[in-house]
Amino acid sequence: MQNIDILVATTSGNTEYLADQLSNQLKEAGFSTALHYEPDYSELVEGLTEQSVWLCCVASHGAGEYADSMLDFAEELHQHKPQLNELRYGVIAVGDSCYDTFCAAGRDCDAMLAILGAKRLISHLEIDMSQDDPDENSSTWLQSFIQSM
Repeated sequence: MQNIDILVATTSGNTEYLADQLSNQLKEAGFSTALHYEPDYSELVEGLTEQSVWLCCVASHGAGEYADSMLDFAEELHQHKPQLNELRYGVIAVGDSCYDTFCAAGRDCDAMLAILGAKRLISHLEIDMSQDDPDENSSTWLQSFIQSM
């Protein structure tokens, strides 16, 4: 059974709820999941195999920074720049379009993983919490994510 690590960057809890919903949908589709509400850089990077898949659910906070729960992970990723050639991934960026830094952390996560050699399975999804239905948008995107694996 394919395992998918779900990395969560949340401040208010909306992205955590979204990640929980995605985990349930993945389990229904026959995958196992591991939710990382405070992703641990060493655990995730050192545990990479050719089967590794990350689904990053990333809320932007403040001036486009990563939400607190994933801030340390993101900083270590930027600092150490590990080779992630074995990794396959997808990113859901969450934000509010009333800010000019809309989804900046999710966009950064997607770009950084690609720069480090990880294989993007599908273009990232951007969810505008002020206008979109997060459950509906992410469910549709998740079907394409699953097919791309």
